[in-house]
Amino acid sequence: MDFLTDFTDLSGEFSVADIAISLSLSFVLSCVISLVYRRTHRNVSYSQSYVQTLIVMGMIIAMIMLIVGSNVARAFALVGALSIIRFRNALKETRDVGYIFLVMGVGMACGTRFYLLAVIATAVICLVLLIMHRFNWFAHSVERQVVKVQVPAHEDLSGDVDDVLIRFTDEFEQVSMETIRGGALTEMTFTVKLKSGKRPADLLAALRDVTQGQQATVLTGYDQTDL
Repeated sequence: MDFLTDFTDLSGEFSVADIAISLSLSFVLSCVISLVYRRTHRNVSYSQSYVQTLIVMGMIIAMIMLIVGSNVARAFALVGALSIIRFRNALKETRDVGYIFLVMGVGMACGTRFYLLAVIATAVICLVLLIMHRFNWFAHSVERQVVKVQVPAHEDLSGDVDDVLIRFTDEFEQVSMETIRGGALTEMTFTVKLKSGKRPADLLAALRDVTQGQQATVLTGYDQTDL
């Protein structure tokens, strides 16, 4: 059997120790990154499956890099094979993409046996993420409200509503206008920035005076006020 004598074990390009170290280190570092993700996550869109995927992805990338090694032909073959994969799930936050690239980079470093680089990069980047979370870097403190005003459809009260908004806000912008209740009412929606010292309740009371008692609503990031 000639094929037996010509057979070459390609796994001889890396040792069992290389496999164990690469996969183990990528697992540990991916877990660290996942813990930082969980610690710094602010919104309600947290997904356990996403975090578990981060860990598995780091190990898979490490395995792929072990397979590729320095063989260019093998690298192109893997690119072609992996290009058929399509992801249908939309990420809820742009920062989630950053974590995906982070675990991919760590997995690549582990798979190519740049172990020190993988450890240092994980430590530094995770520290930066924790610092940004702790000190709330680049937060935008401007608070805006959404104001919805209903007026009788047969009367043009938009000028009166604008006068009230000018008195109570530093700036405002109308974003929509639609008819409701079978055309009996017109609902106007604005984004506004209240003047310093002005309360939403005062704005609503002034709007109520010019809308003939129809409903007005102020939506903020914290509560909702109606009149």
